[in-house]
Amino acid sequence: MAARCRFSAPTLSVLAALCSQPTEWRHGYALAKLAGLTSGTLYPTLIRLAGQGLIEACWQDEAQPEWPRRHLYKLSADGLAAAARAGVAEPAEEPEQRAPLAERGAAMRAVP
Repeated sequence: MAARCRFSAPTLSVLAALCSQPTEWRHGYALAKLAGLTSGTLYPTLIRLAGQGLIEACWQDEAQPEWPRRHLYKLSADGLAAAARAGVAEPAEEPEQRAPLAERGAAMRAVP
C-alpha cells in the first residue's frame, strides 16, 4: 500500500490555493485571501512548506512605490506532486476541468 500524505487543513488550503495556478508567483496576502487563512496561520505554514521543499520562495525583484518588497511563493515540482497525492491537485488536468477552489477547500475540510 502506498504511503498517503497527511497534511493539516491549513496546509491543504495553502496547497490548493497554490495549485490554482501552480507556475505563478504569489504574495502572502493573495494566498491568505485564496486559502481563507490569517497571517498567523499562513506564514508558519509557508515557512514549513518551503523548508520541506514543497514550495519555492523568493523576494520580489522591485518594490512597488510606497510598498516594501514582498516574499513571493509558488509550488515546486515536489509540492505539486504532494498536492496531487493529497487530493488537492492533479498535475495533468486542464484548468477548466478543475473544481473551483472553494469547492476543493470545502471537500478538504470534510476529511477527518
